[in-house]
Amino acid sequence: MADDLTWLLRRLAETVPHTRSAVLLSADGIAKSWHGLDTDGADQLAAMASGLCSLAQGVGTRFGGGEGVRQVVAELGEVILFVTAASVGTVLAVLSDREVEAGILSYEMGRLSTQIPAYLATPSRFGVANGNR
Repeated sequence: MADDLTWLLRRLAETVPHTRSAVLLSADGIAKSWHGLDTDGADQLAAMASGLCSLAQGVGTRFGGGEGVRQVVAELGEVILFVTAASVGTVLAVLSDREVEAGILSYEMGRLSTQIPAYLATPSRFGVANGNR
C-alpha cells in the first residue's frame, strides 16, 4: 500500500461525515492506497470500481456520453458508492452511509482530484511490458 497517500483518503473521510472508506486505484483495478478497509476489502473494491468505470465508459462510447467518466454513483441498501476519475490512469472510489451529503462528498472528491494531480497520476505500464523502462 502506498502509505504516503493514505493521509489524503483519511482526510477526505474525516472531512465529510458518514464517509466509511476510500480507495485510490489504478484504472485497471489495482488498489494503490486506502483508508477504512482491510487489504482484501481494498483489493475487492478496487476491482469492482474499475469494472464500474469500464462499464460507464462503454455506455458513454456507445451512446455519445463524451470523453471519459466523471463520476458513477451506485445507491445500495445502506451504502452509497461514489467512483470518480481522480487523475490520468487513477480512480477514486468512496463508500459512504446513506446519510452522507452526496453533493459535499462529490465536491470534496473533485477537490482532492484537482488539488494534487501529481500525487494521483498512475504512469502507464505499457513501456514496462515491452521491456522499455
